[in-house]
Amino acid sequence: MDRRTFVTLLAGACLLEPLTVRGQQVGKIFRIGLLVPETEPTSTRRIELEALREGLRELGWVEGKNVILETRWAGTNPQRQRELAAELKALPVALILAFGTTTIAAARDGAPGLPVVMINAGDPVGTKFVASLARPGGDLTGTSAAGEELLAKQVELLSAAVPQLKRVGVLMNSANPGNGFFFDAMSLRAKTLGLRVDRIDVAAESELDGAIARAKGGALVVVSDPMFLARRVHIVGLTLRYRVPSAFGRREYVAAGGLMSYVSSSAWHWRSAAGFVDKILKGAKPADIPVEQPTKFDLAINLKAARALGITIPQSLLQRADEVIQ
Repeated sequence: MDRRTFVTLLAGACLLEPLTVRGQQVGKIFRIGLLVPETEPTSTRRIELEALREGLRELGWVEGKNVILETRWAGTNPQRQRELAAELKALPVALILAFGTTTIAAARDGAPGLPVVMINAGDPVGTKFVASLARPGGDLTGTSAAGEELLAKQVELLSAAVPQLKRVGVLMNSANPGNGFFFDAMSLRAKTLGLRVDRIDVAAESELDGAIARAKGGALVVVSDPMFLARRVHIVGLTLRYRVPSAFGRREYVAAGGLMSYVSSSAWHWRSAAGFVDKILKGAKPADIPVEQPTKFDLAINLKAARALGITIPQSLLQRADEVIQ
């Protein structure tokens, strides 16, 4: 080999080596879609999103380094949610994370064929998101709120708090695809407690006043829903105005003055979602990843609300509470 050929080969190797190293350092960057049922970040959602990011970092996924979160603040309108899900699919993203039953349905319908990680799905089997918890069998997997059991427990807690109770209203967002399933499951449990259950569907905030007034003389279960959560102060105020003992699916209602909540940790749902993202990005199919359910639930009771409602919470129930607000 002559000197000129050697120098040319050496120079070429020097040019190629940094490019090879640089490629190994950067690697592939995955885009992850995030569909959120608010129009702007709330303090609660910021905490939950940080739990998601922490979970991803623990698994080696660092935002801006090997993953990019494409967040869409979709609000609660199902049509808008579906449009934004389609927008995320077109980017494209590797998968979509979706919070809550109506948003999950929008992600599934707006981005067919794309993996969807459910966060806090009300009841994924009852709403036919998955074939079973152990073998989802489609494009969806994630965490379940154990909706059927959770709502039945809220009915039981109201019955314990108000021993003379005869009737319970169930406030539902009419756009939620799980309403029929949830209501039937709650009705069966209420029947064993000697309670009558009335279904109260609403589609807009303007209907809330009349809806909650219908529960006067009984109690109310407010089914967890982003539309209701955004209006929790108004809803709590109505339950106090109409003197309706109420159970809620988020602690924020109790912090706003509501009577009681029974719920799993929201941070657990968001942190757990990171594990599903990790598996899917590494090649696993949602159909084969079992849905996870929470194992711990927290009961919060607001004694100030109890006094305003004119009821005395039994000591046995207070002893079971994880948090009592004076």
